[in-house]
Amino acid sequence: MTLRLLFDEIRSNIKKISNDLGYPIVEFDVSEAAKPEFGDVSCNIGFLLAKPIKKRPSEIAEIIANEYQKRKRVFVSEVNVHASGYLNFVANHSAFIESVMQSSVRQDYGKFDLGQNSKIVVEHTSVNPNKALHIGHVRNIVIGDTMARILHKACYDVRILNYVDDSGLQVADIVIGFKYGGFDSKPPQNQKFDHYCGDTVYVNITERYGKEPILAEKRTMVLKELEEGNSEVAKFGDEITRRVLEEQLKTCWRLGVTYDCLNFESQIVRSRLWNVVLEKMKSMGLIYLESEGKNAGCWVIKSDSETEEDKILIRSNGVATYIAKDIPYATWKLGILEDPFYYKQYTVQKNGRILWETTLENTETKLNFTGDTVITVIDSRQSRLQKIITKIIEDFKSKGKSYVHLGYESVTLSSDTAKNLNLETEGKSVQMSGRKGIYVNADSVLDILGKKTYDEVKKRNPDLDDALLIKIAEQVAVGALRYAMIKQDLDKIITFDMTESLSLEGDTGPYIQYAYARSVRILEKSDKTPAFDVSFNDLNTSYEKNLVKIIGKFDIQVEDSAKNLSPKLIARYCYDLAVYFNSFYEHVKVLTAESPEMINARLCLVWSFKETLVKALSLLGIDAPYRM
Repeated sequence: MTLRLLFDEIRSNIKKISNDLGYPIVEFDVSEAAKPEFGDVSCNIGFLLAKPIKKRPSEIAEIIANEYQKRKRVFVSEVNVHASGYLNFVANHSAFIESVMQSSVRQDYGKFDLGQNSKIVVEHTSVNPNKALHIGHVRNIVIGDTMARILHKACYDVRILNYVDDSGLQVADIVIGFKYGGFDSKPPQNQKFDHYCGDTVYVNITERYGKEPILAEKRTMVLKELEEGNSEVAKFGDEITRRVLEEQLKTCWRLGVTYDCLNFESQIVRSRLWNVVLEKMKSMGLIYLESEGKNAGCWVIKSDSETEEDKILIRSNGVATYIAKDIPYATWKLGILEDPFYYKQYTVQKNGRILWETTLENTETKLNFTGDTVITVIDSRQSRLQKIITKIIEDFKSKGKSYVHLGYESVTLSSDTAKNLNLETEGKSVQMSGRKGIYVNADSVLDILGKKTYDEVKKRNPDLDDALLIKIAEQVAVGALRYAMIKQDLDKIITFDMTESLSLEGDTGPYIQYAYARSVRILEKSDKTPAFDVSFNDLNTSYEKNLVKIIGKFDIQVEDSAKNLSPKLIARYCYDLAVYFNSFYEHVKVLTAESPEMINARLCLVWSFKETLVKALSLLGIDAPYRM
């Protein structure tokens, strides 16, 4: 029982009062009061009824407030009217705090049944298997993984997919590097294979195309062979991409990310799904064969905008563009077409979750990774292509909004971080480019963050053994990176700074983790498990009340985040929890309180905070170390 109960009680009573008074039905808001002096909750119904019943908002609010006072209520102690016309409510602190404290220690606290077990697909990561994951990819991965965790908490049946583009130009580039560019397929000692492919092979080959035309000619040939999949070159390409993928997944697992299924583009191409989709689009009049102009002989999707060109699906030479590969994949994810794939186990991930992969070989294993709704996490530069796919899916299905593009802006590196990583940027933040070799591997960032954290934790905790220090350092490093990628609005560019991300002050992952460690330390020093079957009436300072109120918001935050597909809301909630706890920590005595009863009550509040924060952090994929 949380802040939601207070909102629900107020909403229910106001609806009944409004109905009894014969007022017209309006959709009013019940929300937190804007300022503490207004109480705990405010309602705007007076403004909405003013016009239809021709009375001032404050007059309507007074009438409703007088009626409200006569009603039986559990969680409201006072009802007041602001001169502006808002109805303001003060919570019954005793009933509210008891409800929050008892609820917060439940294992499923924060769970909200928004999804009602409906199937939802979240596709994220989907990095070309020709290089290591860089810091820009991490934003995609963390957004997708966090959103999947939140949707699961909101009672959706979540399926997580990773699309492996193993037949595109960038894969052709590294195949050329190994087959015709003189590179050994064995990396230098102690270098991960994905780092070697991206940092050395890919960058070198793309630079040589302009100087060595024969390599550029082979690019088209290799790309064709990769798509057809029968040649020795195609088999070699499959071996290379799987080696890169294996290393990429190690980085993802290091970040705490897991998946349900790997979908290979090459198999989608060879499955003939595209032929079925193409004929369906032709029959529905969604695409057109151009007979004149620069697109003569091409199958195109007509643009609805005068400023945007038509989008080519199939070139005049019969070659499909890459959007033509995305459309059948989108239909597969929504179960619009019959599934042509079989499935085999790729591996078992660290958390025990089986990772499956698609295959065209008959393994006699058929699974279902489709959803009623699909969320595709891909950066905002692909917005136009995603709009085209969304429109086609809407034409295929009667149900609207089943295909959702969750876009986000890019990640740049601060000048200081770029300098620390030996990138010269003339004092400016830098936009990354894999083709130009201007990017920073996620592994490198985690290693540097981990080393800095290890040194700091060891200085603060000389008694801890090395294995535990390494574990804590990794938890903090991952937490710092994940939090930095999720705390911003998705439509804002992130400028990542390593020093700032590790700070124990301000809006950072380590600041929040440190608040958790503080709470654990208090409970350890008390050397007792707090008893919750007591009265909490004495928890009445503003610091205690504020902390209880923020704890009581957890399920509301989960609901809002899931509804709005906004992972930032949970990040902000974790930060607010930490801020209110630290304020409580600095101003309220716990272990030296005036009575055993007060000590126990405040220990219960610390425990409640600890349990809520660890649950909220888990939605961000961040561990909560007990020492820092």
